[in-house]
Amino acid sequence: MASLVKYIIQKYPNIQKWAYNASGFNKYGLYKDDLLWEDEVVLEALRRLPPHLVEERNFRIIRATQLDVEHKILPKEQWTKWEEDVEYLTPYVEEVRRERAERAKWDAE
Repeated sequence: MASLVKYIIQKYPNIQKWAYNASGFNKYGLYKDDLLWEDEVVLEALRRLPPHLVEERNFRIIRATQLDVEHKILPKEQWTKWEEDVEYLTPYVEEVRRERAERAKWDAE
């Protein structure tokens, strides 16, 4: 499956940008990391996130919720652009996963 994805990306280099825009969350000003399912790992990563990033995330989510309730989207100039989407939470999630894997390894020994 991974090789198929790599092939498609190589054959069609703009497909990632197209898929990003087709998903629609950028029309609400959200980032990809705003959409992560809040399981135990993500909640721990959020706890470690600097307060200003948590506040920015909460603002984006509340604004998107309000826009959805009103059946509106942001003006196009305020949409999140593919090039500007920052994975602000992913490094923290990966760190928590590594720590949990290491802890599981130590517990197994």
